[in-house]
Amino acid sequence: MNTTHHRHRTSGIVAATALALLLAGTGCSSKADGKNTGSGADGVKTGPGVTDKTIRLGALTDLTGPYATLGKSIVQAQKMWADETNAKGGVCGRQIEIVVKDHGYDVQKAVTTYADIAPDVVALPQVIGSPVVAALLDDIERDHMLTFPQAWAASLLGKDSVQVLGTTYDVDMLAAVDFLTRTKGLAKGDTIGHVYFEGDYGANALEGSTWAADKAGMKVVAQKIKATDTDLSAQVSALRKAKVKAILISAGPAQTASLAGVAASRGLRVPIVSNAPGFAPQLMKTPAAAALEGMLSVVSAAPAVSSDLPGVRRMVSAYEKKFPGSPVDSGVLSGYNAAQLIGADLKKACAAGSLAREDVVAAHRAQKNADTGLGSPLDFSDVSRPASLETYVLKPDPKAAGALVKVEDAHSAPGVEEYLNSRTS
Repeated sequence: MNTTHHRHRTSGIVAATALALLLAGTGCSSKADGKNTGSGADGVKTGPGVTDKTIRLGALTDLTGPYATLGKSIVQAQKMWADETNAKGGVCGRQIEIVVKDHGYDVQKAVTTYADIAPDVVALPQVIGSPVVAALLDDIERDHMLTFPQAWAASLLGKDSVQVLGTTYDVDMLAAVDFLTRTKGLAKGDTIGHVYFEGDYGANALEGSTWAADKAGMKVVAQKIKATDTDLSAQVSALRKAKVKAILISAGPAQTASLAGVAASRGLRVPIVSNAPGFAPQLMKTPAAAALEGMLSVVSAAPAVSSDLPGVRRMVSAYEKKFPGSPVDSGVLSGYNAAQLIGADLKKACAAGSLAREDVVAAHRAQKNADTGLGSPLDFSDVSRPASLETYVLKPDPKAAGALVKVEDAHSAPGVEEYLNSRTS
């Protein structure tokens, strides 16, 4: 992904400041802060985004930028969930509406778009991009807007209204280093390369790889790149000179394809392990396909869409029927899973008598074993920890749905608790 997602802290601060000024200029109405409430005809307390007949959810997505393919998949999957839910009577006797806004992976545009839709939605089951979420964090918290980022940086933890679904990038990199030592022959004294996007995504992934490599007596040679860097020849040359035995990559699909293709062409045929946002099924129709199939593994909190899990199979079948010709990629699974989870939160809030934003957040945080049947159960009760510590290992297969197949089932990497404790100590 989208994963996916990647970021400048400075731009986030500037964007957040811009939004604060914008809201100050418009008077920051009580409607936008989520505190104006009433009661519906059924006695359920309401608030922004909720009427007697509808529940409106928002999606701040990328339909025209670098993650446009991901954004389209997530939007379609969530609309499919809404249609299925509405056909069964909706949630709390109300029909679900999803308001989709495209920010094109432009933080400033996303800031303005959030201000536009914030008064009229109860929650955001989709926000693509760590820099976007970082720019909006304070406003999301102020508005009690339950938000599911399509981003997995540990910097997004610790906020009551923001929920990283699954593992974080660093936890996945612990699993990647463990996978390399168990299955690819890496050992004490070896060197691992790590190519990563500047910003929260790459920095967080590098934290995990560096810690895990140090524990294993190995060294990490880091190569920082920008989201606009699509030719990794220089990085491959540097890693070859460093005599790396494996390469980790925390970037986007274009960078993963370049890394694998260039490395293979230059004789650096070593295992490559990517975070989930670094792979897209479209890569298997590029000149790098053979190198990716032969060298790449992907660490992910979610299973492959080719999984034989009954819930995944049902979702894939329904999606292919509703959107024939559209690729069934990880975005479909991620988007549908997020929608199901927000649906469960809304149902729980309704049962407690309130669909006001803060009560939807409270209902969410009360979920300690949320299981949609689309992967590992999730615990949302501790805002400081990832919702899951279990990572799947996948590999490319052009014949499979989503072009990925399972190598290893979800499991926690050795040392993950020690690592998390070291972050908070």
